[in-house]
Amino acid sequence: MAFDPQHDLARPLGAVMARAGVTAPVTNPRRLSGGANLESWLFDCGDEAFVLRRAPSEEWLAGRSLTMEAEAAIVRHAHDGGVPAPEVVAELRPDDGIGKGFVMRCLPGTADPEVTLSSPPSLGEELAVAMARIHALDPAPLPFLNVLEPAEGVEGLYRQFLDAGGDRPIIALGLAWLRANLPPKAAPKVVHGDLRIGNVMSHEGHLSGVLDWELTHLGDGHEDLAYGCMTVWRFGRLDKLGFGLTDIDTMARAYEAAGGEAFDPVRFRFWLVYRTVWWSLGCLGMGKTWRSGVDRQIERVVVGRRTSEQELDLLRLLEGDAPEAERTRKLAPAAAAPAAGDGEPSASEILTAISEWLASTVKDKLAGRERFELAVAQNALGIVRRQIEGRPPTSDRALTEDILAGRAGLATPGLLADLRRRALDTLSADMPKYPALAQVRGLWE
Repeated sequence: MAFDPQHDLARPLGAVMARAGVTAPVTNPRRLSGGANLESWLFDCGDEAFVLRRAPSEEWLAGRSLTMEAEAAIVRHAHDGGVPAPEVVAELRPDDGIGKGFVMRCLPGTADPEVTLSSPPSLGEELAVAMARIHALDPAPLPFLNVLEPAEGVEGLYRQFLDAGGDRPIIALGLAWLRANLPPKAAPKVVHGDLRIGNVMSHEGHLSGVLDWELTHLGDGHEDLAYGCMTVWRFGRLDKLGFGLTDIDTMARAYEAAGGEAFDPVRFRFWLVYRTVWWSLGCLGMGKTWRSGVDRQIERVVVGRRTSEQELDLLRLLEGDAPEAERTRKLAPAAAAPAAGDGEPSASEILTAISEWLASTVKDKLAGRERFELAVAQNALGIVRRQIEGRPPTSDRALTEDILAGRAGLATPGLLADLRRRALDTLSADMPKYPALAQVRGLWE
């Protein structure tokens, strides 16, 4: 039987809210489109709006470093510590029958990146202030938080890489660089771990909330700043390196003025490379999650193909360390596009026809999460179509082993040009609309 939010969620949520002293009936529960790992449901109680953050099964929580109870405690601690975090009003219990999670009072505004990135640059400074407050939180009430040390973290990424096949040379190049450029240990601070556009709310051009605390840990505060500055989280604002809103120096000054530590560009670069490798492996892991049967959402397999975005970004971060002769070496020409046929429709054309039919016939009948999933499905059809037309292989175990062993690197004649060509061709097949692709193609080709 299909899941019915009004019956299967609204009724038990009414009991949860009654425990919190909110007696108005729960109405109009609707799933929000975001949330790659956990579900978020917006619902109303009288004139107030609330959000349920929910893991529907124990399998969903496998491998997470934090329980839902721990995440709720973090959000409460941040809220009480002056961070613009939501107010937790209730937690789910096993006898509620709707999984594990907690309920928060809804903050004003939206987490839509397009809206947030249209805000004044001063929003970037407000984010820097919020970051400083997060890093100033007392970790003592959060004894369950793990500590991320650079060396241990890099070796953890290496193990993830091997678990994902260990055969992609560009990721290997990033791992080799991280091993060779470990920064000194920093005084551990509370680190949000997922602080970026898309996980913050803005209202009338100002920061109204910091969301999604599931990756919180203790570590170097520079990690939070670097993560939000990654190209992928700037959603096309390629000229605004500071969270897509401003420049990094402005954010660093605002962070320091709010009590944060002095900005260190060397540590910042380390964490920028680290989190780019981390997310490339996170994308690869989505395919494993889907194959396991724990989560069969189509979004998983599509995000699994976003690894190529991070490989392109990794090369951009690392190429400056290559000798000038390698940076200026010409790339081999791109493979020619397949010619259109005159006979029966090809598999590629059939996939295009399906995508066009979905857009013209189904799209207007959907709303909310279902409309979002339709867009993901159309993206998946495009990925398959472009692979049929000729996606280059991504596996090269011999080259990967040479890079990790130090037998090949950025100074190896022709290697950078080869990896650039691979990155461009793979990303063109996987995610041709990735904003950085056109810019980098103009620089490299």
